[in-house]
Amino acid sequence: MRVESHMVSLSWIPSESVSGWLRRGFDVGLAHYDVPPLDRLPNLDAVQQLRADDRFRFANVLTAWAEFDADGTPASWGYGEDSGVVMGSTTVRVASVGATFGGYSLPTLQQEPVVEPGIVHFTQTVGGRTGVPLPRPVPHAPYVMWQAPIVWTTLALTLRSDASTDIAMPGASAFPRHWVYGPDGTLSLKSGLTDQEGWMAHSFGPRTPWGDQDSEAVVAEAESAVERQVSVGIMRAGRTPVIRRLPAGAVVTRQGEAGEEIYLVLDGVLTVEHDGKQLAQVGPGAVLGERAVLEAGTRTSTLLALTPVRLAVARSDELDLEKLRAVAELHHREDTPSGAAAPVAD
Repeated sequence: MRVESHMVSLSWIPSESVSGWLRRGFDVGLAHYDVPPLDRLPNLDAVQQLRADDRFRFANVLTAWAEFDADGTPASWGYGEDSGVVMGSTTVRVASVGATFGGYSLPTLQQEPVVEPGIVHFTQTVGGRTGVPLPRPVPHAPYVMWQAPIVWTTLALTLRSDASTDIAMPGASAFPRHWVYGPDGTLSLKSGLTDQEGWMAHSFGPRTPWGDQDSEAVVAEAESAVERQVSVGIMRAGRTPVIRRLPAGAVVTRQGEAGEEIYLVLDGVLTVEHDGKQLAQVGPGAVLGERAVLEAGTRTSTLLALTPVRLAVARSDELDLEKLRAVAELHHREDTPSGAAAPVAD
């Protein structure tokens, strides 16, 4: 039996992810933020179309196959011909004049597949840097860098003899945002935290996979489609939303307290707790706090910042209540019987 599958990561720069002096270049139009990629990739050809539309900075395309004997024993296996990096470009504008710089890709790193009874594991790292210089001081030799930092993702694809597959992103650069799509094209995983300052300070030389040092990715499951619709309302409601930044360990909401605010997670990972038990972890794109607004005005769970977080804050009168009710229907983790599987998004 032959099993073939694939996964894709797209790396892009969302609004509100850039800070400090680098943000000023975006704000005056020297560089641009990226429009969020598609919620679903219909096929691998869509990656090339998104590249042509300047919708990402680079993509990691991992395709693989395995032949299994009748008893499930792996007989042969390999990476697909489409596996590798797809580099985007960066357009810089001064007044009405623009220049486009192609990205510089580094060699694709494909680990030797790991073979187990009925299973073959594939791991691939791709990345590179923008062609636009980014001069900056750094805390490592040579202490001043001219080239932009390295961006990368490490993807892991597991093929099984029953034709099922697993996907993961065990490693990634701390910036920008990385979205991961599964074999059916569905957006499945997101990098949970961006760290622009750490990326600029450390992502070069030996502190990259090409120097034998990957960086463990903080990963969260993707939010629901209706949460993505609500997030558009929060970010484009005719006014700039309040942005709240909180450190790791901060309490965002506390179970039993009154609450009127609704939160959109822009960056970071939070835990959802009820009666002292952790029910889930949520990341960028998650909409939180709607149950208190729609129901009795009391928080049904405690939200704790697992990492530093950035939240967009909104009021219910600024949003579509029907969509908020749809989000609330998906959540209700607190109502899940003990031991049962709870929904992923909140």
